[in-house]
Amino acid sequence: MKDIERALDQPLVNLRPRVWKARLLAQARTEGEAHELGDRHFATFIDRGPTLLVSFETMQGIRAISDSHQPFGFEMVRKKSWSHLCIISNGDTWFRDENVYGFFDRLIDDGFFEGFDKVVFYGAGPCGYAAAAFSVAAPGASVVAVQPQATLDPRMTEWDGRFPGMRRTDFNDRFGYAPDMLDAADHAFVLYDPGQQLDAMHAALFARPNVTRLRMRHMGDALQTRLFEMNLLHRLLMLAADDKLTEKEFYRMFRARRASAHYLRSLSARLEQQGRPYLELMLCRNAVARIPNRRLRRRLSQLEQQADEGAFKAPPAALS
Repeated sequence: MKDIERALDQPLVNLRPRVWKARLLAQARTEGEAHELGDRHFATFIDRGPTLLVSFETMQGIRAISDSHQPFGFEMVRKKSWSHLCIISNGDTWFRDENVYGFFDRLIDDGFFEGFDKVVFYGAGPCGYAAAAFSVAAPGASVVAVQPQATLDPRMTEWDGRFPGMRRTDFNDRFGYAPDMLDAADHAFVLYDPGQQLDAMHAALFARPNVTRLRMRHMGDALQTRLFEMNLLHRLLMLAADDKLTEKEFYRMFRARRASAHYLRSLSARLEQQGRPYLELMLCRNAVARIPNRRLRRRLSQLEQQADEGAFKAPPAALS
């Protein structure tokens, strides 16, 4: 086991993509499996405990987000002794590939998912689409999908022009329409910012009795990054694995946004856009008293100067 731990603890930084991939596959094989799935996909599996995290990630995302350049699910392997199946793509493919379908077919035929007490699917953006779509392979699983697309079939979502390179990709064959694939899930959680119109429109398509849509207002278009910054992502997955993730519990945890510089700047910008300097001044006073942030401090100075010049009446300091 010590040799295995040493293998997983070896960071994969400063490596060329081909070498990085080879090292990652070797790490997975120390106590599991690794599979090539065609030209643009591969899978790693680490066999540990009775809880299985199935995550969908991209090579580029792993190397950009993780300090160790390893799938973030490795952290759950180390800390919680979870098992981990990671499906990795080179670029955003939405995992629309016959090789990926065939891989999940083999897992289903082998009864792979039946060997675990709890299965949690996770992904963000195109990977969130995949987490929802492929969760049908493990009936009774929990799903956490961040900013997922429901489909990119232009006949269904012609209003979403963000991904022109995917317009000819078939989203109507197997594992196609992600919301329908959630019917077999125990429960799914879809996280999105309602201020991001296209994300909100996709989220609306996921309306199902077993789906809870969780709104992350003023958090922008990179919610996975924001969740990492607030140290919430692993906690969300642990709650989902324990069947304790609820709307109430999420919003209790989401109070961590009050210390998020990104959230506070976004809220300040929104108040400025709405022409509400009184509230914005209160916000900036409160924020700079709690966290160091040059932008908010600079904006506070601007607002105080405007108030001194009579542009608006400033709130008493005690109210902030």
